[in-house]
Amino acid sequence: MTRQDPVGPVPRLALPSGETVPILGQGTWMMGEGTRTRREEVAALRLGLDLGMTLIDTAEMYAGGGAEEVVAEAVAGRRDEVFLVSKVLPQNASRQGTIAACERSLRRLRTDRIDLYLLHWCGRVPLAETLEAFDQLVRAGKIRYWGVSNFDTDDMEELVQLAGGAQVATNQVLYNLTRRGIEFDLLPWCRERRIPIMAYSPIEQGRMLGNPALRRVAERHGATAAQVALAWLLRQRDVMVIPKAARPEHVRENRAALDLQLTAEDLAELNRAFPAPTRKVPLEVL
Repeated sequence: MTRQDPVGPVPRLALPSGETVPILGQGTWMMGEGTRTRREEVAALRLGLDLGMTLIDTAEMYAGGGAEEVVAEAVAGRRDEVFLVSKVLPQNASRQGTIAACERSLRRLRTDRIDLYLLHWCGRVPLAETLEAFDQLVRAGKIRYWGVSNFDTDDMEELVQLAGGAQVATNQVLYNLTRRGIEFDLLPWCRERRIPIMAYSPIEQGRMLGNPALRRVAERHGATAAQVALAWLLRQRDVMVIPKAARPEHVRENRAALDLQLTAEDLAELNRAFPAPTRKVPLEVL
């Protein structure tokens, strides 16, 4: 049995600018990799929009731009409904390279602006140079906000010391029940500065779903293990979650996770099965 009848609108959280976005969006990692699945991927993203999951995350890296092309098809005629996120690879993140990469993404996405443009991870290009490019893109109206991805606490400390660095809108990181390391330092650091976290791979690409504790909690609620894993993240209303779903039934399953209310007993059982960190853990990535 799965919970698949969403109730009410998708809750929203505020970015540092004050603009609000849905706490549950849609990821596209591993989309756009073949023509056989394209129609179903587009249909899944469109269904997600219908269900209020209007934040869509993609990147120039995903399928070499193929995921951005899938997104373009999915949002055609509905662009103004969507809060669109994409990313620049670190090897492209020089001042001119960032601008050129953004232009390529805009062409693939068939849009005139990206709502939130992220540096995919730290690379060799000085951060100050990337920030200069982000500022130029904002002033040109090509992007509305910028942020980062896969930045640990020391990276964030370096970032906010730079000119304009305090304008960072989010940090997109790996965060799920099996990857709780950010709770020790990075998550509190971001919360103190009201920088929301965007959690990718929220069900660990399915690897956690056989966990007995997760399954027991799911059975108590007539839900799936994936819905419990998502609900655990979504109860934190300063965290955005971007599960990828390429099939309509999984889109509905993800959306219904918003209506799953975990009890204190559930949370205690999950904490025993997936303990919180007791020391600094280097930021994990996939």
